Amino acid sequence: MSGRVYTIVNTGKRCSYSSNQETTSDFYRLMFVCSKWRNVVPEDEGKEKYKKSENVAFYRRQIQGPHLQHRALLDTMVLTEKGARFELLEPDKQTKLLLSVSPCKNDTVRILIDEPQPIKARYRVPDVITGEPQCEQLRVERQSEDSVTLSWSSGRHRLCVWRFPFRLEILCEDEVMVTFNSKGKLWFEKLQDPPSELHDEHGGLLWKETFRQFVDIKASGPSSIGADLCLHGFSHVYGLPEHADGLQLRDTRDGDPYRLYNLDVFAYDLYSRLGLYGSVPLLVAHKADRTLGVFWLNASETFVNVHYSPSDHQDGQTPPVKRKRVEPQTDVHWLSESGVIDCMVLLGPGPQQLFTQYGQLTGYQALPPLFALGYHQCRWNYDDEADVKAVDAGFDRHDIPYDVIWLDIEHTDGKRYFTWDSALFPEPAGLQRHLEKKKRKLVVITDPHIKVDPDWSLCREARDGGHLVKNREGHIYKGSCWPGESYYLDFSSPDTRAWYSRCFGLDKYKGSTPSLFVWNDMNEPSVFDGPEQTMPKDAVHCGGWEHRELHNLYGFYQHMATAEGLITRSGGSERPFVLSRSFFAGSQRLGAVWTGDNVASWEYLSISIPMLLSLSVTGIAFCGADVGGFVQDPEPELLVRWYQAAALQPFFRGHSAKWTKRREPWLFGEKVTAAIRTVIQERYCLLPYWYTLFHLAHTSGLPPLRPLWVEFPGEQSTFTVDNQYMIGGALLARPVTDPHVQEVKVLLPGSGEVWYDVHSTKAHKGGQTLSLPVSLDTVPVFQRGGSVVCRSTGSGSCTAEQQQLPLSITVALNSLGAADGELYLDDGHSFSYRDRKAFCLRRFSMLSGRLLCRPASEGGMFDCAAVVQCVTVLGLQSRAADVVLRVSGAKDSSPAFEYTETCCRLTVNHLELPVAMDWEIQIQEG
Repeated sequence: MSGRVYTIVNTGKRCSYSSNQETTSDFYRLMFVCSKWRNVVPEDEGKEKYKKSENVAFYRRQIQGPHLQHRALLDTMVLTEKGARFELLEPDKQTKLLLSVSPCKNDTVRILIDEPQPIKARYRVPDVITGEPQCEQLRVERQSEDSVTLSWSSGRHRLCVWRFPFRLEILCEDEVMVTFNSKGKLWFEKLQDPPSELHDEHGGLLWKETFRQFVDIKASGPSSIGADLCLHGFSHVYGLPEHADGLQLRDTRDGDPYRLYNLDVFAYDLYSRLGLYGSVPLLVAHKADRTLGVFWLNASETFVNVHYSPSDHQDGQTPPVKRKRVEPQTDVHWLSESGVIDCMVLLGPGPQQLFTQYGQLTGYQALPPLFALGYHQCRWNYDDEADVKAVDAGFDRHDIPYDVIWLDIEHTDGKRYFTWDSALFPEPAGLQRHLEKKKRKLVVITDPHIKVDPDWSLCREARDGGHLVKNREGHIYKGSCWPGESYYLDFSSPDTRAWYSRCFGLDKYKGSTPSLFVWNDMNEPSVFDGPEQTMPKDAVHCGGWEHRELHNLYGFYQHMATAEGLITRSGGSERPFVLSRSFFAGSQRLGAVWTGDNVASWEYLSISIPMLLSLSVTGIAFCGADVGGFVQDPEPELLVRWYQAAALQPFFRGHSAKWTKRREPWLFGEKVTAAIRTVIQERYCLLPYWYTLFHLAHTSGLPPLRPLWVEFPGEQSTFTVDNQYMIGGALLARPVTDPHVQEVKVLLPGSGEVWYDVHSTKAHKGGQTLSLPVSLDTVPVFQRGGSVVCRSTGSGSCTAEQQQLPLSITVALNSLGAADGELYLDDGHSFSYRDRKAFCLRRFSMLSGRLLCRPASEGGMFDCAAVVQCVTVLGLQSRAADVVLRVSGAKDSSPAFEYTETCCRLTVNHLELPVAMDWEIQIQEG
């Protein structure tokens, strides 16, 4: 590759590239400067770096056909303790498949198709499903020559298997909701022994595939699978992250399918269906009276086509009054390169039930330590220990709270992870102790590649312990990344994960302390000189599995090993915090993710909202986007607006590339500093509410960040909204994502709802679109009538200080004068909430002028010193004559209060009400 000339498309700039390590590193750094580096290609190739669907042989084969008709051999049916089994026959080739259908107790149906007797086992995704679902036993309701109808439990749901052409219907109360193989696109390529020579009538594409200069040899030949499902009555579907696209999935007939293939895509194109850093193969369909999901458990390269059928038949000639009403439907076609068909249909019926069903399958969101919900300050790279201390001091000097400062790859000794640059960071443990005195943390990066260096003990351990991925010839695979020539750890191996986890031990990771936490980057995996900048599909993992089988699991497994390493470091007592760029279904159990290498532009700020909503509805609740954009320099207005948006999203981190200008919040003048300070302080004040929402995600699967339709499932006007969202069930946020605006439109759903502007406390009726004047300081947030939100009375300098502050409660009354909400408290860092039930869950409810504080759970036993200092009631229509306070074990008292008639607000201050005790406030009208 020495001396090749590259062109950066859209700029005309050129750079030379030679193969020595130093220049290689410089070349890839140059690529980072260009926000369109996905279009950087060698001039002699003229091809893009990333594949489109037409470049992928298995996709072409399935789309071009022939489409095979399968027959269900109904006389082979066997009812088992896990459901039913059938044989399927493809008449032309006389090939058989084995179908297993398993209804589960949580209203899900699992459809599994495999070869009856493959020449070797096909890959089945391990470690994602948290436990074998409890299956229901089926009974035959009806049977004929053409079909068999099966039911289970109460009989509300039924399955109907049709003989020819084979299809499987899932019914609820006699209504067909889902049809599997509706369009007859079932596809299953059987494994084969390799031929003596790799050639065939299709130009060698069955066993050997070439993309640019890369040749992929398929050890078991073509092994792709595919199936289609018809979702009856649905015209809105969501999910399938990660793509830089809107919340509602688009019809793919006008372009590429959605691709699920984890890739390192710098400054990704917007409104693209190219797969990004992670994949969750969960599609969520919603209509006014039902929500359901389709989970396609496959870790190989996957494409998804979405076809919406219109609700009205239009032939261009029939008058509108005579047009036949056609029931809407969405057809979804899944195509994967290998594995088995393992498809789970989640039957809802509502959004909350669906989130719980998915959580029961793949695990609930990990409860993060409280500090992780604070603000994180990151840069590639803070220069040295003095730089870190100066930035830390800057937050204190400017009265801006924060919890974590991060170090990127330059902190290491020559990109050797688990090491420190001794010149720049001579006392890393001392630096961590310096931060820990202020109750702050340090996060460092650990990527999955290992610098090839026989003199480095970690490299030798990985090599000699058999912990490295191999190439197709059986030798250790080498690729290029930040250190130059690198090995790649085989995280699919439990032994490798265990070894890697032990690397985080305090005795092993020199310079680390218990206040050090971890960031997994480049774990798609990113391979600078690999096909599509990732690992070749014919690389070989533990057990002889090709990389193609488990590509999308690679980052998930590193995330798992890292989280387990931090848990092991503490002896199982402390919650870990690990951020990962790559992810898969189930990654929510392990920590947080972010949306990768974004750009400092208004368009990227806007797209971050639907990207995070898509992650949220597919279980990845702890998610965020780099504040200000990773690359390029944001103008001050954009930076302020981005902080305002990100402060209202789960993971809150500012991050920037090393060639951008420094971006600490106090570097843009006092007006910008004040605006950023305000939103970060407001974030910290709201942390009791955020933490309660994460407890809910941890126990029920309900994400903190929710599309409007999750809370208003019957309102069609909410189904396509992706520029505003709910934070829990109580707060509606509409971040400003356009420059120089003086007014924004805010949809306030629910014709019977009341919404209160959290800043002015002015009430607005629901069921309308509000035109709201905005300035640079305006962050449009509304509290829903009928809710109670708990805040801290101040922010402190970090979450540890914020935890010690009294609470304020805002009670927003609905049209019936009622409201309720919960508050969850524990120690904020350990597993005692789980192991010793050391938590406090309280419910605040108000009805008929009486506010009660009562336990919301009988299980918690937490010695909680938190007190409520202030209670504000919004929407109190009548002036209060008196307020009576009743605390268990004490005499009634009448605290001072203030009633503001213009906004119907009652405020009771100077209280000292223990959260853990029962008490009530009675408001007596005048």
